[in-house]
Amino acid sequence: MGSRGVSTAIKILRSFPAISQNVNSSPFRFISVSTCRRNFASEDAKDDQALEMSETEKKLNSMVEELTKEVTVHKEKNTELLDKYKRALADGENLRVRLTKQIEDAKQFGIQSFCKDLLDVADILSTATSTVPKDEVTDKNPHLKNLYEGLTMTKASLDQVFKRHGLECVNPLNEKFNPNLHEALFQIENKSVEPNTVIEVSKIGYKLKERCLRPALVGVSKS
Repeated sequence: MGSRGVSTAIKILRSFPAISQNVNSSPFRFISVSTCRRNFASEDAKDDQALEMSETEKKLNSMVEELTKEVTVHKEKNTELLDKYKRALADGENLRVRLTKQIEDAKQFGIQSFCKDLLDVADILSTATSTVPKDEVTDKNPHLKNLYEGLTMTKASLDQVFKRHGLECVNPLNEKFNPNLHEALFQIENKSVEPNTVIEVSKIGYKLKERCLRPALVGVSKS
């Protein structure tokens, strides 16, 4: 591109014979061929530099676009991974809480079946002590007295064991009927108390750590 411009300039100068013959002797000192060459070379260099800058700018813009796309993709992946991480943390925390509760329940209610078996023993002791005539428990009947005292002490000791392990009896006489702890066997009309009041307990119930182990069998008043 540079040599073509110089050749064109020389042809222009040669097309004017007077100018080409007196180029060195003229008092006006027209522009010489070398000066034209330098000027055209300088312009060609500027054009080449501008072209190179344009190509470099295009490459940089292309690189910026690619980097922007990569950043967008990585941001989306980061958001997705962060969401999965939070979900995993929540699931892990829920699992930890659930397992902790199961362990605590196992510690507290692991003796539930054993306690149920002991309830029959407690019922037998209660029946035995309640059926003994109190007026017969005297020094005149030492054998009966010793037997009664032994049964009473055994029942008291068993009640202490129950209490120590969180097992409590439920004797809801004159209380409001609670379907979670009571089982109604019959209803009796009684105007002296409010309806759905326990007026008779056929068999006491038990609860273990606020969990009903055996409902109390009761009779309930009705209006």
